[in-house]
Amino acid sequence: MPKVLVVDDERPIAEIIKYNLVKEGFEVQTANDGEEAIKMVHKMSPELVILDIMLPKKNGFEVLKEIRMEYVMPIIMLTAKEEENDKITGLELGADDYITKPFSNKELIARVRANLRRVKLSNVNEEMKSKIIIAGNLKIDMNTYEVSKDDEIIDLTNREFDLLKYLFLNADRVFNREHLL
Repeated sequence: MPKVLVVDDERPIAEIIKYNLVKEGFEVQTANDGEEAIKMVHKMSPELVILDIMLPKKNGFEVLKEIRMEYVMPIIMLTAKEEENDKITGLELGADDYITKPFSNKELIARVRANLRRVKLSNVNEEMKSKIIIAGNLKIDMNTYEVSKDDEIIDLTNREFDLLKYLFLNADRVFNREHLL
């Protein structure tokens, strides 16, 4: 159950976001100002933060900077403004995504899932880079891009290797040809 921290000074908005995320299977905590947000990040180590820009005590940009000094996690900025400068500032400070109020709950949940999925894939890719996988008599070396069967090297193109790796990492799923292409 992924942990999400929702930071918004408008309690009704924070509670609506929390309600919808909990309904989708997330563990959610809320904070209503910038200082409380920093404390909650340290306390709960969330996997994702939804962060409003306009906050009392410390604004969202200050909170974003502090979080980025110590943590690597997706941060989705919430803004009531359609200001391009706010979006650019947030992205340059390390925000991963932006959503403008008012927003649909379905879109927010989709963005949360997409950001968590991106981190998970990134972590798997980093982990796989330093691994040798043995499945039966098949050996896949992620460092050298070599595949061998019964200790005999199989010549594969980079694309073939990537496809084999992708299929291995998603062994529990079925894909159609179009998806694989």
